Amino acid sequence: MKRLFLLPLLLPVAVLAAESAENAYLLIIQDHRFQPVDLVVPAGKKIKLTIENRDATPEEFESHALNREKVVPAKATATIFIGPLSPGRYPFFGEFNEKTAQGVVIAQ
Repeated sequence: MKRLFLLPLLLPVAVLAAESAENAYLLIIQDHRFQPVDLVVPAGKKIKLTIENRDATPEEFESHALNREKVVPAKATATIFIGPLSPGRYPFFGEFNEKTAQGVVIAQ
């Protein structure tokens, strides 16, 4: 009988988990380049961005447009949250390999 009373309390948690998985994106650093170069995300939503560095050296994800910077150690991952974003283009780069590590978040 008590289990029926818990269901309304657990439902919002399940909805939040589904929404967070829906707005989760992966950005890979490999060979001192970001993949994908153009990361398309929905405008108006908070985004969880996981950055996976597959290189043997650290890299710093940096974006003046997104007001974020995060060092990602070699062979490690880091998570940042961005948004909600207005529609537009938000460039980012790898500070340690700026010539090759370039990309853009496109909110639409």
